[in-house]
Amino acid sequence: MSSFNSDLNRNLDSDPASKFKIAIAQLNPTIGDIAGNSDRILAAVNHFAAQDVQLVLTPELSLCGYPPRDLLMSSQFVRDMQQAIAELANKLPPQIAVLVGTVCSNNQATQSGGKNLFNSAVLLLGGKVQQTFYKRLLPTYDVFDEDRYFEAGHGSQVFNLHLADGSYLRIGVTICEDIWNDEDFWGRRSYAHDPVTELVENHNLDLLLNLSASPYAVGKQSLREAMLKHRAIAHNLPLIYVNQVGANDDLIFDGRSMAFNRHGEIVAQAKGFEEDLLSVDSTQLFEDLGNLALPEAYDSDEAEIFAALVLGVRDYVRKCRFKQVVIGLSGGIDSALVAAIATEAIGKENVLGILMPSPYSSEHSITDAIALAQNLGINTHTIAIAPMMVTFDQSLADLFGDRPNDVTEENLQSRIRGSLLMAISNKLGHLLISTGNKSELAVGYCTLYGDMNGGLAAIADVPKTRVFHLCQWLNQTSHNLAIKQNHHEVIPPNIITKPPSAELKPDQIDQDSLPPYDILDDILHKFTQLHLSAAEIMATGHEAAIVHRVLRLVKIAEFKRRQAAPGLKITDRAFGSGWRMPIASNYY
Repeated sequence: MSSFNSDLNRNLDSDPASKFKIAIAQLNPTIGDIAGNSDRILAAVNHFAAQDVQLVLTPELSLCGYPPRDLLMSSQFVRDMQQAIAELANKLPPQIAVLVGTVCSNNQATQSGGKNLFNSAVLLLGGKVQQTFYKRLLPTYDVFDEDRYFEAGHGSQVFNLHLADGSYLRIGVTICEDIWNDEDFWGRRSYAHDPVTELVENHNLDLLLNLSASPYAVGKQSLREAMLKHRAIAHNLPLIYVNQVGANDDLIFDGRSMAFNRHGEIVAQAKGFEEDLLSVDSTQLFEDLGNLALPEAYDSDEAEIFAALVLGVRDYVRKCRFKQVVIGLSGGIDSALVAAIATEAIGKENVLGILMPSPYSSEHSITDAIALAQNLGINTHTIAIAPMMVTFDQSLADLFGDRPNDVTEENLQSRIRGSLLMAISNKLGHLLISTGNKSELAVGYCTLYGDMNGGLAAIADVPKTRVFHLCQWLNQTSHNLAIKQNHHEVIPPNIITKPPSAELKPDQIDQDSLPPYDILDDILHKFTQLHLSAAEIMATGHEAAIVHRVLRLVKIAEFKRRQAAPGLKITDRAFGSGWRMPIASNYY
């Protein structure tokens, strides 16, 4: 347990001049944009300069963005960061201390055989780098691969923040994973040592800081709050946690930075899924206060997921330097949800919907797609694909001979549509957003070079059952969404109520090929996220034949997923950078 600094406590209680402020700069960096990210940090600190703030915190690797991945293998990239830190230190108001997440070289790497870099935080004050702190725990699970690039940190992780009255704060610094290895909270220890406990036991701390780039997943925020609250109470220390916000490739960062007093009460919290700048004063951190005004919590998982996906699409479009997107509108629920997300993210004027009816398209599919477009206010264009289907059939007739029509011809329809969408993307410079969901991607109910085409898969981590819930929520919610301004029901009701169908042959519905989605999604959840075996899944009540069939489909679809567009991650187990299954395998 930490002993609270009683001398400092008397100073704070007795002398109003000794009050101080610490600020959270919850920033949205672009990976590799060192100059732009540096300017963002400078603007945030200048914003706080007028508020008499003594210390500003930025997220993990705020200078280069997280995760930089193999950019770290470029020596010039590292040198550019080092130069940017020196320049930033000179530009910052000299009286404000600033913690900036960056990368530092490991000068002992040659002798020790270690990695060349440290995941670091530097303390900038008075135009100089005053201290450097190193991340000690390097995660290698799921989407994390930090041991590939970084050496585990060492040395003192403490600095003194001197206040105007001559007193000072003794502050401990941790970086993201460093704070997560709490054996008492988890009932286990994932690493051999706990940096927080070591800090507390070896130093008379007044405050604990954590600079994070913690990716979003459904339900993760409540877990974060519980873990950080436990830390604050267990060590009798105020704690400030600053998290990156924004989306980088498949990862979404939700922000929601927090400050806790030593009783584990949240005394300040930044907004979710957007940049935010807020300051915390000493009375909030060190004195017992009543309820404070905090950002409104999301009232459902659907509200939170929709906010995450909107941010994911908006940032992917912006950071990849697109301005407009194109989406294939089938009249189905998946493309409806993606169109709604894109419209909310970048505006109706920047979304183009393409209708591509075939001879098997039902009349309601066309009318539903048009109704959706009207509700959203997006432009559409229709291209009938029947003539192209005839041309393909004729071109392949000699080779195919008298073989009966099968999935080959069904997939040709999808590939014709995919080619048209890519042509439109190329010619108009629009980003093509694919519309497949997680259930389809899991079992391969999707067509390579067809409906899988695109630069981003917006709902690739959203199971089909969740797609329905999100669309129902959209129609029922009173949230202040741009797409809700003129229409109570964004998604035409028939899109939600009709049986899902790819409409690649007469009277086709998805359940001709797949189990009911509630059954399929439950099996997939147990297999991909809970890591249960076939026998264990069957023990929960699922039929053996269905389980074996679903798991076989997951295995044989691996080659498709390797070629899929990047998919926004919203669960703790997505088919993306954290999914590393072999293609040639005889085990499931």
